[in-house]
Amino acid sequence: MANSYTSPGVYVKEIDAATRPIEGVGTAVAAFIGMAPKGPENSPTLVSNWTQFVDNFGGLYPGAYLAYSVYGYFLNGGGNCYIVRVGANSDGPGTSGGKAGSKRAPKQLSAAPQTATIGNFVFTAKNASPSAKPISVEIGEPGGEDPEDGAFKVVVTAEGRSPEEWEQVSPLPSSPSYVVTKISAESKLVTVEEVDAAVAGTAPRPTTVALAVPEPDELPIVLTGISAASYIGDSADRTGFSGLEEVEDVTMVAVPDLMAAYEQGAITLDTVKGVQLAVIAHCELMGDRMAILDPPPELSPQAIKEWRRTGAGYDSKFAALYYPWFTVLDPATGANRFVPPSGHIAGIWARNDSERGVHKAPANEIVRGAVGLQTNLTRTEQELLNPIGVNAIRAFPGRGIRVWGARTLSSDSAWRYVNVRRLFNYLEKSILGATQFAVFEPNDQALWGKLRRSISAFLVNEWRSGALFGSTADQAFFVKCDEETNPADVIDNGMVRCQIGVAPVKPAEFVVFEVSQFSGGTSLVTE
Repeated sequence: MANSYTSPGVYVKEIDAATRPIEGVGTAVAAFIGMAPKGPENSPTLVSNWTQFVDNFGGLYPGAYLAYSVYGYFLNGGGNCYIVRVGANSDGPGTSGGKAGSKRAPKQLSAAPQTATIGNFVFTAKNASPSAKPISVEIGEPGGEDPEDGAFKVVVTAEGRSPEEWEQVSPLPSSPSYVVTKISAESKLVTVEEVDAAVAGTAPRPTTVALAVPEPDELPIVLTGISAASYIGDSADRTGFSGLEEVEDVTMVAVPDLMAAYEQGAITLDTVKGVQLAVIAHCELMGDRMAILDPPPELSPQAIKEWRRTGAGYDSKFAALYYPWFTVLDPATGANRFVPPSGHIAGIWARNDSERGVHKAPANEIVRGAVGLQTNLTRTEQELLNPIGVNAIRAFPGRGIRVWGARTLSSDSAWRYVNVRRLFNYLEKSILGATQFAVFEPNDQALWGKLRRSISAFLVNEWRSGALFGSTADQAFFVKCDEETNPADVIDNGMVRCQIGVAPVKPAEFVVFEVSQFSGGTSLVTE
């Protein structure tokens, strides 16, 4: 309805633009599922750098590959990632019953009390409940008359309670007002312990300190009782990698500690296959992410070929497999150790997206941090693996260790390359998120035109950036949304149908130079 103007004057009215801009979504957010000595269980936790990972989940830990993979991810250019910790101590015998993979009680409920060290004394809250009120301890100059040598004043304050005060307490164990015995016996809030008897009698300096719950101790990684359900989890309970269904940012999924459990005999190769199939199914269900799979360790080129074709037999455009494992320096021991490639590869994908774009195949890229390979592949050996979708990691003299393959595990030639699948993930998710305005709009030519213009403007930018093939925009893509795609029966069903076709760029996987001899005649090259 047109506005009604009754008073003369100048009016300003805002109207919607004919084109809604479409902003590209992020393409480089990894998710790692594995084991760690501490941290939240079965809860996708965002970390942005190595320091945050160490603070939340602990550092490098023997018997697990999660930390090494995350370190390799950041080292190779990765940014944000989500960590899902599985296989904690409660996965083993003694765990309370219930459905496999279901959530367990948080560890912090067993909880340490608030504590603080002041000088040679430790003040600890008597109430260890997680809901206990914050407590602070103030040390000051002694009050009263004729304080003994070294005496000091202590004030203990808890939120919502009257402070407890001791005008004179002594640091000397022989004194009747010894701080340890006096406050521990009289206080309703704290106990006091001496740290070092060798320096007994030393009074703390005046200060005010808030008691805090100490960091939880790192728990040993226990593989007894771990199973496929530990990794897969349950989407309803938000456990395992199934809990990643609620995290829309993720574009890459890796499970490096699947191989840690296999190496230590906790699971069989059939379980490895079952978990990897579940990861692939998760990525296919979500439609916006890819699985980066690790091969079993210590396989020869012939063995990995047999495992890929007859053992695993995966066929998916949402998964990629890299071989072999490689050696990295282990800062924890100072020696080299083999690690699965998935974490470093995820970092390379992220680096490639940042430097070149998601349309560029993430291959012919240096693997940062790789010292050596578990198996040094030759060209002839790679000829066995490349056609079946096993992406080789090779060492080249003078050029370092490089990723030398960019194929998915799909038998469909249209989805042969990783960059094509990831480019479509990017385009689909970007268009999906930016066209939500069209829902419940009047289904007419105006809406169709707005959709055409918005999507075409977005695809033109992608074509100009080199993501689409064609010397003109018309050769690179088409967008069709009109009466032909939206006849009366489609409109009556409440639908708008928009057809989009794009021509993605494919990688130059085989560069062929045809060289021949010729005798006499005129040179084909004009000087």
